[in-house]
Amino acid sequence: MDRDPSATPRALATEAVHAGREDLATLGLHAPPIDLSTTYPSYDARAEAARIDEFATTGARLDGPPVYARLDNPTVARFEEALARLEGAEAAVAFASGMAAFTAVLLARASQGLRHVVAVRPLYGCSDHLLEAGLLGTEVTWTDPAGIADAIRPDTGLVMVESPANPTLAEADIRALAHSCGSVPLLVDNTFATPVLQRPVEQGARIVLHSATKYLGGHGDVMGGVVACDEEFARTLRQVRFATGGVLHPLAGYLLLRGLSTLPVRVRAASSSAAELVRRLATDPRIARVHYPRIGGAMIAFEVYGDPHDVIAGVRLITPAVSLGSVDTLIQHPASISHRIVAEGDRRSAGVSDRLLRMSVGLEDVEDLWRDLTQALSAPPAGPLREAGAGSLTAGSGAVPRPVAR
Repeated sequence: MDRDPSATPRALATEAVHAGREDLATLGLHAPPIDLSTTYPSYDARAEAARIDEFATTGARLDGPPVYARLDNPTVARFEEALARLEGAEAAVAFASGMAAFTAVLLARASQGLRHVVAVRPLYGCSDHLLEAGLLGTEVTWTDPAGIADAIRPDTGLVMVESPANPTLAEADIRALAHSCGSVPLLVDNTFATPVLQRPVEQGARIVLHSATKYLGGHGDVMGGVVACDEEFARTLRQVRFATGGVLHPLAGYLLLRGLSTLPVRVRAASSSAAELVRRLATDPRIARVHYPRIGGAMIAFEVYGDPHDVIAGVRLITPAVSLGSVDTLIQHPASISHRIVAEGDRRSAGVSDRLLRMSVGLEDVEDLWRDLTQALSAPPAGPLREAGAGSLTAGSGAVPRPVAR
């Protein structure tokens, strides 16, 4: 299945279609097969024992058929191969959800006695909670990007950042952060950007996390998570996955591989509509501030002068629901849902205000989206003081007119 490394490099759009599928024609197939087996017969128990011992020692993928689905699955392996190629990483390991993937990373580092994590807010609310609550026996130090080097300790196993961040869309200088980390691995949650907009490994990150449920799947019908990294760390992650059981179902692996094939087209089309909606929202008198990353993308965040709950209740075409990255447009109120689990003070200090709405722009016509959104927005206030004329635009970390407090 692996492509010849000496072959001419291919464009990302081409890789998205063909990665993980190179052997299909020689197998006489066009669509990837779905292997639903939970166990695999073998009449040579001694050979199976040797293979299991090899996995227990190294975490490397087994030669030949899997022994048991918790060890490996051929359909899931195709998705892992494809995602690793798109991210420019040596390997990828898939899990049942994004949180299962993040949990595996923390457990893998803790198994080496490295239980301390340095993290930059905001993060996805459940990622924040998992670190803050110490549910896995980890300890977290929250800092801004400038404080990373000073926050690192001898037992620091990981530095984590999400860029663009959920839900404020604040961006980090990944290359500068990787330099500040020194020998400590930098983990970048790349769920919002996807490898279409940025490839953190190329900027010095050593671990890339995705909630594959979002853009990688792209249709709101599959849940999964994946970590792209070097092969050495992937071997530890496979051992954690085997021990904890957070495996990705093969049908989910099939759907995620299929989702990758249209990922560049979907992200670019939705990003075009998002940029146009941002342009209109930035001059709308009902909008206090718009957040949109410099790298673009299909995610928008904006703060309203009126009641954000009225906007949620007022949409008809746009779907009021948690999650993101689907072909249809979704809107939600982070302070009520995705970041409700984060303490109010921490939420606000990270820029997640009570008037902030997050929208994942889909593939509908932009005029239909704007018509639905504008009718749902509350009427402009009678005469409050305005910060800067109409709505103001904050573009990631390239502040216009100034960056949002993290």
